[in-house]
Amino acid sequence: MQYTVHVNGKIHTVDVDGGMPLLWVLRDVLDLKGTKYGCGSGLCGACTVHIGGAPVPSCIVPISSVDKAEVTTIEGIGDFAIGARLQRAWRDVDVTQCGYCQAGQIMSAAALLTKTKTPSDDDIDSAMDGIICRCGTYNRIREAIKRAAKTDFGSASEKNAA
Repeated sequence: MQYTVHVNGKIHTVDVDGGMPLLWVLRDVLDLKGTKYGCGSGLCGACTVHIGGAPVPSCIVPISSVDKAEVTTIEGIGDFAIGARLQRAWRDVDVTQCGYCQAGQIMSAAALLTKTKTPSDDDIDSAMDGIICRCGTYNRIREAIKRAAKTDFGSASEKNAA
């Protein structure tokens, strides 16, 4: 069956089974490999994307339920001021070790900073709960989120993208 999906500002029509998880549509059909497969059960967070601005595990969302909603992946989050600030902070703090969970971490952090401009440690812990980092870089993740939250908007395009 054909489904229309909006991913990172582009409209795509895909011809897949309605039960196919969004994760596989992104990776195998649209060739967006940044969203990772981790557990396949929505428990680890590696596959987190935004659907309508909310962070969701794409491995358990059937394409039939996406219904033309705006999907943002790690490939598109940098087009938004918060995403760009997080990506910069991730590099500045040197968060990544193996990098497998980082797309999910950044997507969850972006959703947090969209709602909470100056998050506390408890806010960060709550928002990031369930996004598993096997390398244990949680302290650097928290530091990068705080750094991104403190960053001033530097350009007019960033101000407009918030």
